[in-house]
Amino acid sequence: MAVRPYIVGNWKMHGTRAMLAEARAIDRAAERLIKVEVALAPPFTLIHATRNEASLIGVGAQDCHTAEGGAHTGDISAAMLKDAGAGFTIVGHSERRADHDEKDADVKAKAEAALAAGLNVIVCVGETEAERDAGKAEKVVAKQLAGSLPTGEGVAGSLTVAYEPVWAIGTGRTPTLDDIAAMHHSIRVMLNQLFGEAGADIRILYGGSVKPGNASEILAVEDVGGALVGGASLTAESFLAIVVAAAEKADT
Repeated sequence: MAVRPYIVGNWKMHGTRAMLAEARAIDRAAERLIKVEVALAPPFTLIHATRNEASLIGVGAQDCHTAEGGAHTGDISAAMLKDAGAGFTIVGHSERRADHDEKDADVKAKAEAALAAGLNVIVCVGETEAERDAGKAEKVVAKQLAGSLPTGEGVAGSLTVAYEPVWAIGTGRTPTLDDIAAMHHSIRVMLNQLFGEAGADIRILYGGSVKPGNASEILAVEDVGGALVGGASLTAESFLAIVVAAAEKADT
C-alpha cells in the first residue's frame, strides 16, 4: 500500500504564541499539498493553541511520561497530551536520550503509554559520530529499534520511525545519500522482521539538518518516507519548501 510522505516539524524548545502565525501559514499551505502528510510538534505550552489555529495539519508533542498521572512534577502524561489536542508524540529523540539519560526501555515504555492513550508515535533512533566512525552505526540502530519499539497486534499502523544520526542534528552536516540509503534499508529489514507484512508500511523519516537545499535529494532515497525537521521548521517559508519537495516526490 502506498503511503504519503510524512513531514514533521519539531520545534524543540522554541516558540511563544507569536509563532502561531507560522503554524497558520503552514496549515493554509497544507490544503493544496494534499499528497503530503504535514505535522508540527510544538512545545507543550503551544499544543492546544496550535491545534485551535491549524485544523488541516497534524499536531503533536515532543515527549510524554510513562504514567497516566501521579506525583511527577513537571511531567506530562500521554492522556494530557491527547486532551490538549495532540494526535501523536515523539519519543526517544537523541536530545532526550542524552540530556535525560533515557534508555531504550524508557523509550519503549513511553511509546506504549502513548499508544494506550490513543496517540500515534514517532520513535527516534540514531548513532553518535564515534559509533559511525567505528563502523557500528547499523548495529547500534538495530539495538535501539529492538529495545525501543512497542510490538503487538495492530501496533504497526500507529508507528513511525525517525532515523536521526546524532552527529547531524543541528550541525549542518548530513550523511552521504548512500549512507542514508543503507541505514534506511537496514531499518526496513528489521521492521519487516518485527512486524511482518505490516512493517512495509511503517514510514521511516530521515532527520538531521534537513533543509530546503537538501530535502529533494534526501527524500528521493529509497525507503525514506519523509523527514523530521528541526530548525528549518521554525518558519513557514523554509518548512514549506521541504513539504513541496516531498509533494514533488509523491508525484513521481
